[in-house]
Amino acid sequence: MLARLRFPVARSLGRRHPEPEHPYRNAFQRDRDRIIHARAFRRLEAKTQVFTPGLSDHFRNRLTHTIEVSQVARTAASVLALDEDLTETLALVHDIGHPPFAHAGEQELNRQMRRFGDHFDHNIHALRIVESFEQRYARFPGLNLTFEVREGMAKHSRDFVPGEIPELDEYLPGLRPPLEAQLIDLSDEIAYNTADLDDAFSAHLVDAGQIAAEVPAYAAIYETIEMQFPGAAQREKFQETLRQLIDTLVSGLIEGTVAAAHDSGADSVDAVRQYPHRLAAFTAASQDASRELKSFLHRHVYSSPALDQDRRRATAMMADLFQFFLDHPERLPDDYRARTEAEPPHRAVCDYIAGMTDSFFHRTYEQVLSPIPPQS
Repeated sequence: MLARLRFPVARSLGRRHPEPEHPYRNAFQRDRDRIIHARAFRRLEAKTQVFTPGLSDHFRNRLTHTIEVSQVARTAASVLALDEDLTETLALVHDIGHPPFAHAGEQELNRQMRRFGDHFDHNIHALRIVESFEQRYARFPGLNLTFEVREGMAKHSRDFVPGEIPELDEYLPGLRPPLEAQLIDLSDEIAYNTADLDDAFSAHLVDAGQIAAEVPAYAAIYETIEMQFPGAAQREKFQETLRQLIDTLVSGLIEGTVAAAHDSGADSVDAVRQYPHRLAAFTAASQDASRELKSFLHRHVYSSPALDQDRRRATAMMADLFQFFLDHPERLPDDYRARTEAEPPHRAVCDYIAGMTDSFFHRTYEQVLSPIPPQS
């Protein structure tokens, strides 16, 4: 397939702090393992993806979503003959910077930071986590990941030109990341579109007929499934359709990327970097299907009253907690309180809240803003 565009681990620009090579794990394999063992990675298990855990024990969280993205991305990399270790590493780390309460939490933190002329971006926050917040080694701060993994994190969802994002200027602005990194954003799109559809079906927010009426790609598969399994339960027919839909989208990503690479004439990793736009791509049909799914989910799931109530409550609480710690920095943990002496307090507060799980956020909120009355 595209072995000529595979990023060679031997060409890595290395780590910020030099380390001796490991006897049987290459640099990208070591990065993967460091991410898996990071506290920030484990915290993903208790961060909301879309549906809060109170509704069901079966809905995705940030960690299970991450595993699904990794599975999709590694499958694509394997078929395309790209570096599976680099691809898997980038998939596992792609959401590590998300705060509690899904995108609503990110938007609220950004809103709070804008009061100070600053901002919050989960990709940049992820870099701060792996560069300094994780403290597991005596020889250096952070996880000391390779340049290519950090670059892929910086360019997860977009590229940028020199000076556009000053804090990311070291990550080759104006150039595309390796093809392995380009796969992650579209693998993420496949995973969340199909998983959110599955969870919405389980939550009884949508049904198969409604999806088929508005998403032609789903309808075509569902019609075939109904003919093949007329006696199956609705849940079984939905799952069969969803499984084939995932397969269609992953195949579309693989075929679209092969076609884009062929049309570009790119014959090396350097050519991938220099090309005017990304080469990871869907076919036209799978792009339409993904866009239709995303539109359907926005109309019927993400904006649904069932989710809006939780979202409004969570963002209001986040605003309250943010202001509390600004007013009472002495209540921050010692390491965050110490940072307020060297950097703006709003940044330390933002970093502290961004690292919380949903459950820890609720416990902290109750402790400092809604204390339980003492027993008489």
